[in-house]
Amino acid sequence: MKIIIAGAGQVGFHISQQLSVEGHDIVVIDSSPELVRKIGDSLDVQAIVGHASHPDSLDRAGAADIDMLMAVTQSDEVNMVTCQVAHSMFNVPLKIARIRDQSYLQPIWADLFSRHHMPIDVIISPEIEVARAITRRMQVPGAFDTISLVNGKVRMLGVTCNDDCPVINTPLRQLTELFPDLEIVVVGVVREGQGFVPKKEDQLLSGDQAYFVVNTHHVDRAMKVFGHEEGEVRRVIIAGGGHIGAFLGQMIETDFNSVKARIIESDTARAHEVADFLEQTVVIHGDVIDPEILEEASVSESEAIIAVTNDDETNILAALLAKRIGTKRAIALVNNETYRPLISSLGIDVVVSPREITASTILQHVRRGSIQAVHSLGADFGELIEGEILETSYLAGKKIRDAELPEGVLLGAVVRQEDIILPRGDTVIQVNDKIVLFASIDEVKAVEKLFAVSLEFF
Repeated sequence: MKIIIAGAGQVGFHISQQLSVEGHDIVVIDSSPELVRKIGDSLDVQAIVGHASHPDSLDRAGAADIDMLMAVTQSDEVNMVTCQVAHSMFNVPLKIARIRDQSYLQPIWADLFSRHHMPIDVIISPEIEVARAITRRMQVPGAFDTISLVNGKVRMLGVTCNDDCPVINTPLRQLTELFPDLEIVVVGVVREGQGFVPKKEDQLLSGDQAYFVVNTHHVDRAMKVFGHEEGEVRRVIIAGGGHIGAFLGQMIETDFNSVKARIIESDTARAHEVADFLEQTVVIHGDVIDPEILEEASVSESEAIIAVTNDDETNILAALLAKRIGTKRAIALVNNETYRPLISSLGIDVVVSPREITASTILQHVRRGSIQAVHSLGADFGELIEGEILETSYLAGKKIRDAELPEGVLLGAVVRQEDIILPRGDTVIQVNDKIVLFASIDEVKAVEKLFAVSLEFF
């Protein structure tokens, strides 16, 4: 595919990096010569200095002959105008824009982005996507990531293997022997910052982060197998009352009736605004790293703190202070990737990366054919893919062992109507099956080639 990416910041860089590895024809536009030079020197993409909303810049980037435009600059207005110009001047078929200011996204103005007004095909709101990602992580205590797949029939969970994990130092092939009725497949492991797709002979070690696909009905048992029996979250402290904090409070009020949330916000006007926005959530005005404020919010009695201020350092400190005071679980929003290797050793349980979440959401729209969902895992680790088997699919009628899937690709589940099938070598893939697979970042292109024509998988 030929794709123009407007914006060479963190999100633009991450998307460009992943798509260029897969062999897509990428042109990046940014007004910063420094960012353009960095992305041009680091990645196999064409990078040009210019204003993405200007017709001449889009023309130089070849907008008349592209399949898709992604506008992810720091300015909502630039992103919107870029999509408008791409539509009106160059007839670009698919336009995606990152929109952050929620005043644009109110339901009353839903017609604003219609084809007859400001034609944007897909709108990504980072704050809403991050809030959704955090609430997903609240659904399974003890998991640092959780994704619902195939209409909720299957889940992908990410867990840390601690010293007391019952299955460490056990070959993965023995999991089936030890737990024959547990429908679970370990599809990815991150060890000391490096991700890999495990083989049957591999063992999990203490400190590993394991990603596994499991029948939704077996989630509780699977968590116990990995040594996680954390209690249900009942009381939550949200550090930061910005857009993410406010959306989190709203989602908790709507979807988690048994959870009580309190928000701490340092700005007086914003604290009043959030208090008016939410109906059941207590809003406390104060500094999230002030121990007295944390005590006032009853942090010691909470099951979790979710630190989502606009400052990474504040989020990290608030999470650590809360755990020291007595909260059981700490979730911190961190934009700076250089902090990631340090955070787990500090005792923070879950790190949320807005860059990865936003990029993952955008990348779902690159996949085509019978792909129904795509989720990026970890820092440039790989993709969890949900797709449907068509009559002309390469996999239709084949046993998994005969499918010659590339290394780095592992089937996690086969869903046949209401049945969840644990993939084995002799499992025959049938038409209309829904399959969940993981592909490492190096193998996404190979999978695309494997399924592009007959399966229309991408």
